Amino acid sequence: MVDTHLKTAAVIYNPIKVDLDVLRDEVQRAAADAGWNEPVWLETTADDAGQGMVEEARRADVDLVIAAGGDGTVRAVAEGLRGSRIPLALLPSGTGNLLARNLKLTLNDMPGSVTSAFTGRDRPIDLGVIDIERPDATRDQHVFVVMAGMGIDAKMIENTDDDLKAKAGWLAYLGAIVKSLRDPNELHFRFRLDDGRTKRAVAHTVIIGNCGSLPANILLLPDAVVDDGQFDILLIRPGGLLGWIRVWAKVAWVNGVIRRTRSGRALTGKQKDDGDLSYRTGKRFVARLSRPEEIELDGDGFGKATAFNAWIEPGALQIRVPADAQ
Repeated sequence: MVDTHLKTAAVIYNPIKVDLDVLRDEVQRAAADAGWNEPVWLETTADDAGQGMVEEARRADVDLVIAAGGDGTVRAVAEGLRGSRIPLALLPSGTGNLLARNLKLTLNDMPGSVTSAFTGRDRPIDLGVIDIERPDATRDQHVFVVMAGMGIDAKMIENTDDDLKAKAGWLAYLGAIVKSLRDPNELHFRFRLDDGRTKRAVAHTVIIGNCGSLPANILLLPDAVVDDGQFDILLIRPGGLLGWIRVWAKVAWVNGVIRRTRSGRALTGKQKDDGDLSYRTGKRFVARLSRPEEIELDGDGFGKATAFNAWIEPGALQIRVPADAQ
């Protein structure tokens, strides 16, 4: 029986990504230590990555939602919690853990992460929201917590073998990257940023980022901040093989190594446009493609789009972080 005087957490978990017995033991221990009710347990399915479970949790009037799964689970749960003020705690699982990485949360300490879920503080972060227009002229709306992308990155995800990814993690993307780079097609599109004029552009990749770190020490958007109320936008159009080498050197070495130190950031300064990379910031990004293109949200493929309207919602999601987090 639920004691209405005590707080209650809902655990939304992906059964493929977690060891349920270990997870249940840790969560029940931490809930009891914190003086909370027995948690509500909600399992995701192949047809519902988490949005429906959030609806159940909200009907149960829970005080906290804990997401235990990969990036797809986190994105779906965040979508359901959008604007609710119910805090979301992350129990990182899977290969990416993109939001947890960008918040500098511990990735491999289940007991510590569970304890922080019940004892931490809440930090508001921004949410990206995107309306996608499909080739059949229908529209659907989603959120993303890390980034949305079209071009090489979306093709890479589409070309990645899911079984290999489950076994090899991010190494599975190497073959997909090679396959995607052989694709000669570029993105041709018209876009408008905030209230600016409509422009034409050609790029291999378009990234709309709420934050900018990826696995393998890749810092794609070095100036992106998860709670600054704006997107960081990157257009990638390298010129040939040497251009791709320059892009990789900048992303993996300059951004991924040098800029991660205070002295390195002082040396390199803010990110600047060059012949291969073009950076922008804004609160709304609207684009129409010359042909249907693959689109990805937080590392998951979301089919083809002919146009999209993306905007930022400042502070729309509360994230539970450790009490001593910076």
